[in-house]
Amino acid sequence: MKPLKRRPRRSLLVAHVAVSVSWLGLTVGLLTLGIAGFTSGDAATAQAATRAMKIFGDWLVVPVALLSLISGLVLSLRTPWGLARHRWVWTKFWLTLITTVLSVFSLRPGINEAAELGRADINLIVAPSVATATYLFITAISVLKPWGPTRRGRRLRVSARSDKAVDERSVSRTA
Repeated sequence: MKPLKRRPRRSLLVAHVAVSVSWLGLTVGLLTLGIAGFTSGDAATAQAATRAMKIFGDWLVVPVALLSLISGLVLSLRTPWGLARHRWVWTKFWLTLITTVLSVFSLRPGINEAAELGRADINLIVAPSVATATYLFITAISVLKPWGPTRRGRRLRVSARSDKAVDERSVSRTA
């Protein structure tokens, strides 16, 4: 695939970071509301918390998760980082894919059920807690870029070096 030029790449990177940070903030908000809905002795507070969670779940969770997944995928495929060249990118992709699927098929139904009942259960504390920890881990590996290249990344690197060496030798012979 053809790499993105500098301006579109940087714009997409800003959008990806913004939507990913939004996903983290949304999850912290859901965790806060889940704790309020679960621990409150006041039925009105529990009901208000679960209704607010439903609004977040209905309007924000899926679009934000999908935007984070898609923007990250496009960035990885259209930049030199690649999707499967570096372990940290590969790890981010799979964790984002898993959390997106869990958000759609587990978190949202749990939020909808809690909103119908008017109270949260422990699952609405556990799920956002795990999601928050996962997003913080994804953020950390995005900044630190640990673990080095994958096997595919090492092969591509060796191949690129050998191609460059051949090109340099052919230029020096003809000059």
